Amino acid sequence: MSSVVVRRLMATMPNTMSFKQGLSLLCPQSAALNRIPRVSVPSRSFRRSFIAAASFDNENREYVVVGGGNAAGYAARTFVEHGQANGKLCIVTKEPYAPYERPALTKAYLFPLDKKPARLPGFHTCVGAGGERQTPDWYKEQGIEMLYEDPVTGVDIEKQTLTTNSGKLLKYGTLIIATGCTASSLVLIDIRFPEKIGGNLPGVHYIRDVADADSLISSLGKAKKLVVVGGGYIGMEVAAAAVAWKLDTTIIFPEEHLLSRLFTPSLAQKYEQLYQDNGVKFIKGAKIKHLESGPDGRVTAVKLEDGSSIETDTVVIGIGAKPTVSPFDMVGLNNTVGGIEVDGQFRTSIPGIFAIGDVAAFPLKIYNRIARVEHVDHARKSAQHCIKSLLTAHTHTYDYLPYFYSRVFEYEGSSRKVWWQFFGDNVGEAVEVGNFDPKVATFWIDSGKLKGVLLESGSPEEFQLLPKLARSQPSVDKAKLQNALSVEEALEIAQASLKTDAAV
Repeated sequence: MSSVVVRRLMATMPNTMSFKQGLSLLCPQSAALNRIPRVSVPSRSFRRSFIAAASFDNENREYVVVGGGNAAGYAARTFVEHGQANGKLCIVTKEPYAPYERPALTKAYLFPLDKKPARLPGFHTCVGAGGERQTPDWYKEQGIEMLYEDPVTGVDIEKQTLTTNSGKLLKYGTLIIATGCTASSLVLIDIRFPEKIGGNLPGVHYIRDVADADSLISSLGKAKKLVVVGGGYIGMEVAAAAVAWKLDTTIIFPEEHLLSRLFTPSLAQKYEQLYQDNGVKFIKGAKIKHLESGPDGRVTAVKLEDGSSIETDTVVIGIGAKPTVSPFDMVGLNNTVGGIEVDGQFRTSIPGIFAIGDVAAFPLKIYNRIARVEHVDHARKSAQHCIKSLLTAHTHTYDYLPYFYSRVFEYEGSSRKVWWQFFGDNVGEAVEVGNFDPKVATFWIDSGKLKGVLLESGSPEEFQLLPKLARSQPSVDKAKLQNALSVEEALEIAQASLKTDAAV
C-alpha cells in the first residue's frame, strides 16, 4: 500500500496516532470528545489523555502554522487543495488580519485617497498570484482555526507545544514556522534607531504591517517634508508614493547609488534621474548620527555624522529586515545567511518542524549554495512546495530561481509608471542596453554564460522570456549584446542563444 493511500486512510480515522515526521499523538477535538459515550472509555490512562487534551487552547492540532504573512496564506491554500485543512489546520499570527499580499504596503496602499489606494479586503492572499481572495470568512468556511493578535513566545519541542503572548498553550503534530522578517533598526554606524538615536519619536515610521502603513498615511496627510532612510526597495517605493502626496522628499543612504545590491552604477543613475525629475533629492554616502525632536517631542530633523542637518516632520526607516527566528532558535539557525536552516523540502533538523518563506535558509539548487530570500515570490512558492511535500509522496528538492521586481509611480496622473523585473544572479560583467526611455535591459555574463537579466518597461512577452534565459544560462556573445541598438534586439540575441545551446 502506498504512503499516500496510508495517509488518506489515516485522515479518515478519528482520534488516530500519526507517525508522519516522527511519533506524535494527535489530541482529539473537543467536539469529537463530546460524541464519545462514557462506556467507550476503557481505562483511567485513556481518560487522563482526554483531560489533558482539553487543556490546550487550539482545537485544530494536527498542523499548526506560526505566522500570518504570505507564506502562511499560501500554505493554507495548499492544505485546502489537498483536502487536509478542515478541522486539522491552525494558524497563529500576531496580526489582527488574515494573511495579505504584503508588497502592497509600500506600493498602492500609500497612495493618497484621490489616487485610489489599495485597502483590505482587496489584497488578501492569494489574489497576488491570481488565486481566490482568502478573507477571514474563507478561513472559517475551510475549517481553518485562526488565532489572531497572539504571537508565539515559546516552544517545547519534546511536548510539541507552543505558548503564546496571552498565555495560551497550543498543541501541534506538525509545526510550520512562517514568521517572516521584522524591520531592521541597525544603521551602518552600528547604533540602533529605537534605543539610541530617536527611532521611537513621533513621526518616525517603519513598514512591516497594515498598522505601520496606516500610521504612516496619517503622518503623510499632515506632512510637508519627508526623509526616507535607505536606498533599497522600501526607500524607492515610499519615495515614489510621497511624490503623489506632493511632499518635499529626501532619500538618505550610505551607499554610492540606489539599490546597490542589484543595480549597476549606470542603471542606478537612470532611476535616480527619474526620481530627481519628480522632485526627490538624494544624499548619498551618508551616515546618520541621530534624529532631533522639537518641544512637542516630534521629529524635526535628521542629523548626519558630517554635521549637516536635514529638516523634516516625517521619517521612514527602510534599511532592510532581519528574520524573526525567536523563539525557535533551538530548531537550528544558519549563521551565514541567517534564518532557520532547512533542506530541499523545508524540513528543519527537528522531525515534524518545517520553516518557509523569509525565515528559511534553504539550498538554492541552481547555484549550489544556501540562501535566504526575502521576497513574496519565494514566500508563495516555498509554502506550496513544503506543504505538497508534507502531504504527498512529492520528494523533489525545491528548485527556486531568484526573482525580484518593483513597481513605482503607478498612481493616476503619474507622468511615467515604472515596472522592472529581474531573474537569476547578478554576477560577472554587466552589459546594459537601452537608454531608459522607453526601456532598458541589463545582462549579467559570467564565464560566457548569461546568469541574470533585468528588464525595465518590457512587454508581457519580453518579461516571460527572462526566467527562461536565467534558468537555462545559455552561452551568449557579449560583443553582440554590447552592439545591440535596442533592447528588443538584445533580447532577440539572448533568445537565439537558447536555441543554439539546445542544438549543441
